[in-house]
Parts: sequence; C-alpha cells; structure tokens
Amino acid sequence: MRKPFLPEKAYDNPGFLNAPEARSIRILSEYLEPLARLQAHKVNSTILFLGSSRVNLGRRSAELTGYYWAAEELAFKLAGWAKTLKPRGKDFVICTGAGPGIMEAANRGAARAGAKSIGMNISIPTEQFPNPYVSPELSFIFHYFFMRKFWLINKARAVVAFPGGYGTLDEVFEILTLLQAGKILRRDIALVLYGEDYWKRIVRFESLVQAQAISPQDLKLFTYCSSPGEAFQFLKSRLKKFV
Repeated sequence: MRKPFLPEKAYDNPGFLNAPEARSIRILSEYLEPLARLQAHKVNSTILFLGSSRVNLGRRSAELTGYYWAAEELAFKLAGWAKTLKPRGKDFVICTGAGPGIMEAANRGAARAGAKSIGMNISIPTEQFPNPYVSPELSFIFHYFFMRKFWLINKARAVVAFPGGYGTLDEVFEILTLLQAGKILRRDIALVLYGEDYWKRIVRFESLVQAQAISPQDLKLFTYCSSPGEAFQFLKSRLKKFV
C-alpha cells in the first residue's frame, strides 16, 4: 500500500524560500522581524554610531585608535543619560552595525552604563560576528544591505559618524542625501561628524559649495564635534525636545 504523499507547505519549504522567486518574501522578512522585535522590546528611538570596523586596539600608533575610546566614552555618557529618562531605557538606545572597531566601542560604552544596545550586522563573504557588547535580544543579522540601512536609520534621532572608510562614507552620504531631499526632516535628526580634523581632510564640503554642487545651507545639515564632552552636550541639547 502506498504511503500518502504530503506536499511541503510553501512557508515551510527551504528550497523555495531560498530561491530567487522568493526574494520579495525574504526582503519582507527583514522588514517585519526587526519591526516586531523592536516593538516587543519597546525601543522608541535610537542614537546611531557609525565608524571604522578596522580600528584595532593592538596597533597603538594607528591614527584611528584614539577614536575607539572617544566613541566608548560618548556612548557611555549618552546611554547613562538616556537611562534617567522616562520611560527608562526606551529612548535614545545606542545602535551600531554590530561589528568590531568603532561599533564595538559604542556597544561597549552602553554596556558600561548598564544599558541595552542594538547591533545590526550584515552577512558578507568574510563572516562578521556581532561584537560581545551587543545585547543578545537586540542583535540582528541582515542579508540585504538596503534593509540593514533602513533599520539603522529608521528609529534614529541622532547619528554620530566617527572616522571610517567606504562603508562609513556611504552611510554618511546617504543620510545627507535624505536630509537634503527632505526625506528625513532636519528637525527630526541630528548628524554629528566626530573628529573635525579627519572629516575636513577627507571630505572638502566647502569645495562642493564653491562648485555650486550643493547650497551653502547644506553645510548646516551636520555639526562637527571633536571631544566626547562637546558631542554629549550638543546631542543632549538637541534631543531634549523629544523627551
């Protein structure tokens, strides 16, 4: 006697779910699952830290090493301040790309303050694991870069961009484009470029104005800060209106 054949349900069929035909389902999953988890943990808003993953504390002479401890201290100050607000621990949660370097430093600072922090990792050919300071319940891994970018910025009320390379520049210029185009309202988010000397050496924004590629007022889309104390005071003053 033949055994009855039970076909696989589409939503439980790994072969289909990983096929090109199901790409839209995978993209939707990377929207809905983080949405559900952030809602479950009542994360209202975040402060996003960007910066190089290549900062290595073992290379003491490296130019970027000092920025690690600056990011750690700033995240510590912001997370400690956010914990005093009501509802406690739900606003201005420290968020990073979950990797090493500057991202690790920010998650580490939040952990030192006794606060939860978010890590939004990306699967890449060279496997990148979440740094040990990300709160496990707020640790995410994305396949699609554009979905990761969406969630990095979606709840951010402030972005602090530390020195970095291609990835950091890509994220900074996307945020600047969204602000310039009005897709993100200027009053709704503060963008800090941390390390004025670095940023002015790497990107000559004034030259864009001189070439009439951007308007002079576009230089007001961001603020330079060069110490944890300076950045903390600026961000606290900007974020108080959301409390």
